[in-house]
Amino acid sequence: MRMRKLGRTGIEVSAYCLGTMVFNKMGNPDHDDCVRMIHRALDAGINFVDTADVYGYSETEEIVGKALEGRRDEVVLATKFNGPMGKSPNRSGSSRRWIVQAVEDSLRRLRTDYIDLYQIHHPDPHTDIEETLSALTDLVRAGKVRAIGSSNLPASEIVEAQWVSQQRGLHRLRTEQPTYSILNRSIEREILPTCRRHGLGVLVWSPLAMGLLTDRYRKNTPQPDNPRMQWVPRHLTDEHKLDAVKQLLTLAEEAGHSLAHLAMAFATSHPDVTAAIIGPRTMDQLDDLLAGATVTLGDDILDKIDTIVPPGTDISPLDVSHTPLSSTRTDLRRRPPHERAAA
Repeated sequence: MRMRKLGRTGIEVSAYCLGTMVFNKMGNPDHDDCVRMIHRALDAGINFVDTADVYGYSETEEIVGKALEGRRDEVVLATKFNGPMGKSPNRSGSSRRWIVQAVEDSLRRLRTDYIDLYQIHHPDPHTDIEETLSALTDLVRAGKVRAIGSSNLPASEIVEAQWVSQQRGLHRLRTEQPTYSILNRSIEREILPTCRRHGLGVLVWSPLAMGLLTDRYRKNTPQPDNPRMQWVPRHLTDEHKLDAVKQLLTLAEEAGHSLAHLAMAFATSHPDVTAAIIGPRTMDQLDDLLAGATVTLGDDILDKIDTIVPPGTDISPLDVSHTPLSSTRTDLRRRPPHERAAA
């Protein structure tokens, strides 16, 4: 497995990162099988594992912790905080109060005394970024965390975080984890150039577009019955995306690759992408993804992909992609009626 520098941290990680979101009762409930999959990935040369406290509501971190016993030192371990971990309103978000509790919970579940990469899972518009970075800086200085990063941040908030770190003498965000696939390329416009400018490593999630790029979903055919159809139905049934999938299937066949291998090779070919997160649910899926790790796409294939989905564009957003408050709250984009007139 090819190794790449994780931004300017000096840490080296594999170009494939093992994602563990489905290692729980919502995906693969067999803990022993999940452990075997993690070991299989490590044996194949993957040294980068990504999880989060909210995956399985702590179940996934416990599985990862069990799998890494005796192998912890060979793994770059990443986890995330911010999602709701209970009914209390203070058991989520990016406040200092929650961060200092969340990291202790994750360390206990992961059976380790340090986390290599601790990430803000989602933007938190209700918490000052200085509050968050200050708490994370203390964790780095205490040795509980080696590096800090973010996930799903818009480019403007990445820049703001870098500025606050410089002005306040706080540790900088070193990585960003956005969604990226052939069908969702909007990060090429601002997020990837911003990460390059500030030296951030980039680990992209859903390079297979939530399964659309696995040859399981086709237009005018019955859709597979799985939990993702309940979770992101608009994404998996979008006609524009399914039209693109049909063209990509033809392109993959002409190139002699499976659609999944084409999609993964596309994601890892971008010079600003450090690692692509794979999220297999079964051992067969993992073995298939590992078999495609050596696939290289020539410029002719990449040019054809560009004609199907132009660079920097999304065919349509993912159901789970970040939506700014200004898009969901009318009071942030509409003045009160009595103030709307220009005169």
